[in-house]
Amino acid sequence: MCLGRSAADHAGEFGPEAYASWRATSLGTITEDIERRLILRLAGELKNRTVLDVGCGDGALTLICWQRDALQVVGCDSDPRMIAHAAAVAAQHRAAIGYAVGRAEALPFRERSFDVVTVITVLAFAAEPVRAVREIARVLKPGGRLVIGDLGKWSLWAASRRLRGWFGAKMWNTAKFRSASELRALVEAAELRVDHVCGAVYYPRSRFVARWMAPIDLALGALTTFGAAFIAVQASKS
Repeated sequence: MCLGRSAADHAGEFGPEAYASWRATSLGTITEDIERRLILRLAGELKNRTVLDVGCGDGALTLICWQRDALQVVGCDSDPRMIAHAAAVAAQHRAAIGYAVGRAEALPFRERSFDVVTVITVLAFAAEPVRAVREIARVLKPGGRLVIGDLGKWSLWAASRRLRGWFGAKMWNTAKFRSASELRALVEAAELRVDHVCGAVYYPRSRFVARWMAPIDLALGALTTFGAAFIAVQASKS
């Protein structure tokens, strides 16, 4: 998830293997757990709801949504490798999850199709983020809930990634890190109501510090988003 995409820092390329590489580290395990708990808390009750995960990656979040008794779960990603891997994992679990190849800016779904839409670490890499959020709003049902999780602008993680970009790492050279207010503006431009904004992952890229700070990380996120490597927005559609 968050820093599922930051797995590229470890694996050298971004694909299904990068997620596994990231989660195999203690820093990745701690970070993924914090982010997942935050996203699921903001998503709320999933039982009997239709759920879409935009930029689903290897399908980890879609599988959890299915395990929480969602009525329908669909994952969408622009990378066919991710979709193939996610579908294979779902088949292993006999999970009735649908997957589709598609970009956030042009989702292959009818309008007003989903009760809950999650978009995790996608907008930082989207070529047209305003259009992407409008597309997400289009497929969200009235009264539905959107949960965005993305890369925070004012964090030590963002600073190190900017440096990597300056020194030639293409992935981070093109990434857009956003503050809480900038993410809020994207959501409101799509005529959605922002209900909650919070942060997570306040520690530096150190497994030792992460272990020490993990128990208080989400509590910090309720106080401020400054310093958060991961910022989450919960929004709803009228």
